[in-house]
Formats: sequence, C-alpha cells, structure tokens
Amino acid sequence: MPLQEGIAKSGNPWKLQSYVLETQEQYPRKVCFEIFGEEKIKNNPCQVDDIVTVSFDIESREFNGRWYTSIRAWRVQQGVVTAEAAQAPVAAPAAQQPAAQPMAAPQQPANVETFDAAAGGDDGTDLPF
Repeated sequence: MPLQEGIAKSGNPWKLQSYVLETQEQYPRKVCFEIFGEEKIKNNPCQVDDIVTVSFDIESREFNGRWYTSIRAWRVQQGVVTAEAAQAPVAAPAAQQPAAQPMAAPQQPANVETFDAAAGGDDGTDLPF
C-alpha cells in the first residue's frame, strides 16, 4: 500500500508502511499489518509475492466510543520460519533451563462439603444456599 508519512504534534516526522498478506492455510485469509518508523521499514523490506514470516504486536485503542485495532510488525523474515527458529535468539540454552517436573494430580481439599441436590435445601429448594 502507499507509504504514509507526516509530522507529529511534537514536530518529528513519521512514516507508516502498510502491507496486506494472505495466509497459507486451507482457507487463506487476508491480513493488513503495518510497519511504523523509517528504520523498521528499511530493515524489513517486502515485495509483492514474497513469502514471509511476520512477528507482530496487536493493539486496540478506544476513540470516541469506538475501538480500533492495529497489527504492528516488528520483524519480517523472508521465507517460512518455524516457531522454534523464530524464538531461538531469545530462548535460553538447554543447560540453563530447569528440568521439567511432572505435575501432580489436583487434590480435593479435606474440608469441602458436598450438596445432595435430590435431598433439597432447608427451604424446600434444590439450591445449596
């Protein structure tokens, strides 16, 4: 889509580049995302028909009683990137990760009272209170 640019109230220039991508699923969907800032736009180039993996944040804002949602990309990688590869730089090495502990089955507290709906309550209803 066309590059949008302007001057903020503070006097600083800004640039916003929007893209529409189509997902590669059984039922493809079109999603519009944006890259904000001149440096991010330069560092994350996209061309028509590129296959990319987009890392993004979703944010909603209220204005005059209506909600507006934006999808802001912070990284665009060429090609299909697996979830493991996308998170590799931020994941801790395996030696530093704590060993997985099996989860114990939840236990019923000892002081729980049960209610027999068939017996009914004091006032003849089936409510427990």
